[in-house]
Amino acid sequence: MVAKSSPQEGMQPVRKKPYVRSVSGRMRVLLYFIFGLVAVLAANSAYLSSVTAMEWFTGETYQDYFYQYMFLAHLVMGLVLITPFLIFGVRHMLAAKDRKNRRAVRIGYALFGVCVAVLVSGLLLMRLGGFDLRDPSARQTIYWMHVACPLVAGWLYWLHRLAGPRIKWRIGGAYLGAVATAVLAMLWLQAQDPREWHALGPESGVKYFEPSLARTSTGDFIPAENLMNDEYCKTCHADVHAQWSDSVHRFSSFNNPPYLASVTETRKVSMERDQSVQASRWCAGCHDPVPFFSGAFDDPNFDALKHPTSQAGITCTVCHAITNVNSNRGNADYTIESPLHYPFASSENRALQWVNQQLIKAKPAFHKKTFLKDFHSTAEFCSTCHKVHLPGELTKYKEFLRGQNHYDPYLLSGVSGHGIRSFYYPPKAQPNCNNCHMPAQPSDDFGAKQIAGADGLNVHNHLFPSANTGIAWLRDKPDIVRAHQDFLDGVMRVDIFGVREGGEIDGQLTAPIRPAAPVLVPGNRYLVEAVIRTLKMGHLFTQGTVDSNEIWLDVVVKSGDRIIGRSGAMNPDLGNEVDPWSHFVNVFVIDKDGNRIDRRNAQDIFTPLYNNQIPPGAGQTVHYELEVPSGVSEQLVVEVKLMYRKFDQRYMDFVARSNEELGANIRGHEPGKPYVNNLPVTVLASDSVVFAVDDAEEPPENGDRDIPTWQRWNDYGIGLLLKGRAELRQAEEAFKHVEELNRWDGPMNLARVYTAEGRLDDAVAALQRADAFRDAEGFPRWTWAWQSGAVNRQQGRLVEAIQNLRSALEDSTAVMQQRQFDFSLDYEVINLLGQTQFDLGRLRARQGRTDEAHEAWTEAVATFQRTLAIDSENFTAHHNLQLLHAELGEPEKAAEHAGLHLRYKMDDNAKGRAERLAREKYPAANHAAEAVVKYSLSRDGAPGLAQTDANAESAKESDQIALEDAPAGGGQ
Repeated sequence: MVAKSSPQEGMQPVRKKPYVRSVSGRMRVLLYFIFGLVAVLAANSAYLSSVTAMEWFTGETYQDYFYQYMFLAHLVMGLVLITPFLIFGVRHMLAAKDRKNRRAVRIGYALFGVCVAVLVSGLLLMRLGGFDLRDPSARQTIYWMHVACPLVAGWLYWLHRLAGPRIKWRIGGAYLGAVATAVLAMLWLQAQDPREWHALGPESGVKYFEPSLARTSTGDFIPAENLMNDEYCKTCHADVHAQWSDSVHRFSSFNNPPYLASVTETRKVSMERDQSVQASRWCAGCHDPVPFFSGAFDDPNFDALKHPTSQAGITCTVCHAITNVNSNRGNADYTIESPLHYPFASSENRALQWVNQQLIKAKPAFHKKTFLKDFHSTAEFCSTCHKVHLPGELTKYKEFLRGQNHYDPYLLSGVSGHGIRSFYYPPKAQPNCNNCHMPAQPSDDFGAKQIAGADGLNVHNHLFPSANTGIAWLRDKPDIVRAHQDFLDGVMRVDIFGVREGGEIDGQLTAPIRPAAPVLVPGNRYLVEAVIRTLKMGHLFTQGTVDSNEIWLDVVVKSGDRIIGRSGAMNPDLGNEVDPWSHFVNVFVIDKDGNRIDRRNAQDIFTPLYNNQIPPGAGQTVHYELEVPSGVSEQLVVEVKLMYRKFDQRYMDFVARSNEELGANIRGHEPGKPYVNNLPVTVLASDSVVFAVDDAEEPPENGDRDIPTWQRWNDYGIGLLLKGRAELRQAEEAFKHVEELNRWDGPMNLARVYTAEGRLDDAVAALQRADAFRDAEGFPRWTWAWQSGAVNRQQGRLVEAIQNLRSALEDSTAVMQQRQFDFSLDYEVINLLGQTQFDLGRLRARQGRTDEAHEAWTEAVATFQRTLAIDSENFTAHHNLQLLHAELGEPEKAAEHAGLHLRYKMDDNAKGRAERLAREKYPAANHAAEAVVKYSLSRDGAPGLAQTDANAESAKESDQIALEDAPAGGGQ
């Protein structure tokens, strides 16, 4: 019998599988390293996030030098974290993949995935290699992923740890406290600004910058190297840098031969007169910012050719380091600072340069805020240097003389959408200068973006195309000359509009010419009527260097091969000087002794003898006397061209001689000889007409003009109207034709004529006829309101006038908003409103209604203050405020505005003497300054006109005498 064993005796004891920690040994050391690194990274992130949050809430910029190093640390720690985290994460998942707590495992997988997303999004945001992540929406999405994922990771880590060892909350609290303390310490460290560690200030303090209005943010100098790092900009903005390299901004300083000649004279005059070059600082704030702000400019022995700062021009940094536009007074009234760069911006170490570039790519917002401000796209920013007044320190005459001014004519034009009194308006206002002078240019620059109205990625063209073909030619850059000429295409128009019989402005007019043209009779005299019109122009034509710009009409009349009429030819015997008896579109500027300003000698500027500038959207009518010789049998061809050359011959001769003396010969100059002006001549516009001289001939073929007939009449009338009272009757004739062609421009412009003549009843009737067009497309209701206010004021209907003028300034219809028109800034009309309120106050005072008088005067004061808020130098506003404060019993305020009125008002008495002397010295300019000007096409001695040998020799001798008798530096 076999004995049976008990059940317990046959069973082996079950051994429990030993618990193995998922994190042990070396893995724990690695984990502690990761925890420590994450702890520091979290503190760093909290600091960075705090700064970003403060910027969002306040709109201010708090990112500084310390912030950039903290951001660099963020990138470095993030990169260091990648490898250990991936090693730990993969090994930890492999060790824990079979754990029974599947919830903890799944949360662990999710935690690992979210952490990987943090690292990947960080790498994407760094834009390593050629990965630029240019699309803004994609970059924003990845950025917010990088911000949100750490928060999600923290939550998942908490859930994951609930399945493991107990969380030590005390350690976590201590960690959070340490993080908060570290963040506060880092925020405090932001007070350090390395730009101020070695800053030096001028001994004279803020006085150093005068008479320029420019200022540095600290009052200290800015090291030249901080403003001359254009190569640094080039690394990311190669296209923009290439454009800027050929711009006139780049050649604004002593590297510009014409400017070099003129500023050298100004510095010399200042030194001899004042024993310092301080007066020439007036130029430096705009033209020479690098030597100016670094302190080198003030050295009387400054080497204009060899000093490192002399060739800098307006650098990339100069424009983009401006922090504030202080006013729209011009004269460099801006504040500039030494820009705060990312770490290692100036390093010559290639590795550190790479780090710097990666910082910019990873955090471009700070770079953009530093170098691109909202005001960079405004006309006010451009006004800082493109609006000028001449201070007393420069002229030693008056405290204020107006110089070139692009800003105010633009502001008061129809192009800007702010000018009520324009003759024409664009479909939509141009809100700034950049739309024209910085057009979109396709580019693959790092900063290229989508620009409205352009396809693909673009940058704004930093060549600043305009009209300065002269500097490009002197640099032998034909492609840049062509770029400026292409920009000028279509800007102007010339129209041979009509012919008047008898050669007089009141002769019988045949117009508009074409397709038909009148038959001209040999032996008779005629007046050929030519019209110049500005088309694509947002400011006066011409602008800038109006005293040396050379724009003229070149007129040729031919009968077969024979030239029978000529005006505007260049004289090769006088260095290609344009015939001084031509019609010039310029300003003839003179000094106090009547000498022409022909060297850009700003210190001597006193007053204009005449001003032939054309407003934007306006015309200029020019009369040419034509005598058809007896015996002419062939058809006459009349050709008119509007010509442009950047600098005239007299100025270029001075430039050549001055540069030669300084040891820098300019292109085209033979040392020791007069300069022959071969600067490029651009044909801005042209027109030609063929006339028959015999009724029996078959009428010549003249194509129709591509201009609406009403507009040709209107432009002709505008040109006559703008001449002043002398030709108002002819303007009336033109505008009547416009009205007959069923255009509201006719009666509206007739009202201008009648108001100028004092025919107020006729003006009222014309405005009533214009009002019938109120529903027509494009009818300028604002202009009608202004004109109605002007007429009502002259008729003594002051309350109605105030209503009209307020309507003009304050109305904002849906159509106006769509076209971006805002006429509240037209300070000429604001002044008219203030004057009308002033008149109403005087009327009420005479009526014994004292309270109403004071109310009207108080309103007038507020109105004129509106003008000064827009144009603080407006002498009309100051004069009226002087009178108003006197009426209101406020003598101190009245005296203040009396002084400002005298400061900004032209000295009419001194002006009269200078004009008289200039008229005696310059017969051609005297002729051009007359109220009615007729240019002869058959003047004896005119260059290019066929003449007898005796006349030719006489003319040559006369020209030589004129040249020898001209004042130093030349003259016309």
